Amino acid sequence: MSVNMPYIENVKLALQSIVSNKLRTFLTALIIAIGIMALIGVLTSIDAIQSSLTNSFSSMGSNSFNIRNRGINVQIGASGNKAKVFSSITYNDALDFKENFDFNAIVSVNVNVTWGATAKYGSEKTNPNIGVIGADENYLQTSGYKIADGRNLTEQDVDNATSVVLIGQEIKTKLFKNNKNPIGENITLGGNRFTVVGVLESKGSSAGFGADKACYVPLSRGRAMMSNSDPSYAITIMTEDPYRMDAAEGESIATFRKIRGLNAKQTNDFEIVKSDAVAQMLMQNLTYVTVGAIVIAFITLVGASIGLMNIMLVSVTERTREIGVRKAIGATPSVIRKQFLMEAIVICVLGGIAGIILGILIGNLLALALGADFIVPWRWMLLGIGVCVGVGMLSGYYPASKASRLDPVDALRYE
Repeated sequence: MSVNMPYIENVKLALQSIVSNKLRTFLTALIIAIGIMALIGVLTSIDAIQSSLTNSFSSMGSNSFNIRNRGINVQIGASGNKAKVFSSITYNDALDFKENFDFNAIVSVNVNVTWGATAKYGSEKTNPNIGVIGADENYLQTSGYKIADGRNLTEQDVDNATSVVLIGQEIKTKLFKNNKNPIGENITLGGNRFTVVGVLESKGSSAGFGADKACYVPLSRGRAMMSNSDPSYAITIMTEDPYRMDAAEGESIATFRKIRGLNAKQTNDFEIVKSDAVAQMLMQNLTYVTVGAIVIAFITLVGASIGLMNIMLVSVTERTREIGVRKAIGATPSVIRKQFLMEAIVICVLGGIAGIILGILIGNLLALALGADFIVPWRWMLLGIGVCVGVGMLSGYYPASKASRLDPVDALRYE
């Protein structure tokens, strides 16, 4: 036997040993696979969630922001701070801003009329969870919505409080059976009759906002439907040039402070909320999930490495005579050490490959549910292989070192 045994020969010997101890190898590789599956599965799932959030908010553009009377807060468990709430932004405040904002940007005004309406058409009706939003002619553009059929709300609709409505795809599917065209048909919302003039393209239900089951009526018409005596309106500003976002934000703050009658010493009594703020907050909170996944996978892999070390120690004992023979014909301690170390690494890599495949499948099942694209997490796959090699080296080093130190004469005498 060559003193400098090639690594490929070590791999062959490792595979031969693995085949001769199928059950123990399978159980050890299974534990490794479960740990890697937990790690890769959760990390791939997080990538899917981030992809879904990015897709959900990217259509709103990175060049838009809102003026609201309160901030946003995404709270997981006990973490997070309660959002500040200021006095309501009135209808006149919003209209004054829209008329006086002197910047190259599109401004829209909207208000949530209700999120508990029932839409009816003939004998068909929806559940009482339909959102009704009062919007102006610019709302669809600043919110990233598109018309699938019909037309948008017009300035005349808003000025004249026309009883027209845009509906989401889910409402169309529920009310208008057999592919009936809803354009020009009359529906009722909370006892108010509206003519359908447009159907929006599907936005999906990702991020939980349910845009497909909302109705959009002219802002002035929505005001007449509201039971809230002190509603707060939201203002959306969308710049044509994303690089001028900061300038637009500064100008909007100055304009709205003037409308609210604030002096230089008073702080803002409103919030500037960027369109992707919710996504960013959710992604920040996903860090805790990532850490949790890594901890769980680490604990599992520690258990697997202990099991692998025990198997390798048993293997060293069972193959004492074999080690003696190898040393007798010229194998050095280094060769013996590399052989057993390679065997541990091969077991870990085999288990790791199975875990990676299962983890990718689990992660992409979530991606499919969220409507995201199929994800091949190359960096997590490389991480998984690296972890497997590391676990194999750590758990196999002591048994390999023990095998390399055996005395050839005593080893040949071993029964």
